[in-house]
Amino acid sequence: MDVIYIVGPVLLIAISLAAVWLDRWSVPVILVALGAGILFGSDVLGLWHFDDIGLTNKVANLALVFILFNGGFSTKRSDFKAVALPAGGLATWGVVLTAVATFGVLYGLFNWALDKALLLAAIISSTDAAAIFSILRRQPLPPKLSSTLEIESAANDPMAILLTTAVIEMITSAQSSWLMSVPLFVWRFAVGPVSGWFLATAALWLFNRVKPQDRGHYYVLSLATIPLIYGLTEMINGSGMLAVFVGGYLMGNRPFIHKQGVTNFSSAISTVVNVGMFALMGLQVFPRQWGGIWLEGIPLFLILTLFARPFAVWLGTIGMG
Repeated sequence: MDVIYIVGPVLLIAISLAAVWLDRWSVPVILVALGAGILFGSDVLGLWHFDDIGLTNKVANLALVFILFNGGFSTKRSDFKAVALPAGGLATWGVVLTAVATFGVLYGLFNWALDKALLLAAIISSTDAAAIFSILRRQPLPPKLSSTLEIESAANDPMAILLTTAVIEMITSAQSSWLMSVPLFVWRFAVGPVSGWFLATAALWLFNRVKPQDRGHYYVLSLATIPLIYGLTEMINGSGMLAVFVGGYLMGNRPFIHKQGVTNFSSAISTVVNVGMFALMGLQVFPRQWGGIWLEGIPLFLILTLFARPFAVWLGTIGMG
């Protein structure tokens, strides 16, 4: 018998029990899931050997689609209007400034090669939407601050992709090639919201026209609609992540049949995929390989957390209230 049918459920139960117990110390469930995944992995308890970066990436991407949709779904129109400017600034210039500060540390302090320093700085320059939404779900913040963080984490995808693509192209090809990524960034940032708005409007029309006897069909429609918004937007090179957030925002601020049920379903599936994604990432971590990286990894983490990101946030929101 495949051990996944035993180890998998035990892992999820362990995460749930540990999260409840650690809640008194305000430990986010994503850290519990990540730690449990590492603990169950091949380098610690050895209960589940998992080493498939490609599958992990696909699962994490799909999970993020549902997480971002739920984040948009729960964002009120009044909150969105109040924070659109600072959130947009953080999603663009904030990402760039974080990348610049991180590059300075890697290249100037750790003496990394120019190309490697640029690439890693671009990759880790954006905030993680899954982590942001998970923390905000259990740590209430002032509405303006909470909405700013939610919108920024959903909208920084195009800029992060632009930076990473530009660096890769700059390393591997001529300058003219990476300059071509600028129009792609503009296209992704512009098409994503428009596509999300249009497809969510179509979804609302469908929800209000289909009236099945079994209301469970509305959950099936939700389960299909959310990744469809992402997939169709990505097919035309728009930002799928931005599209699902905008789509969720539109549906969350419009009335439709069985909205309360869909609200509960969206929140529940967001929690499930969030836990599963970080547990899977934990399984992908191998502590025995940390020996050569922790001396640089820990200082980089501290500098990024205590200096680079706060500096970028401060500089990117000057004069925005």
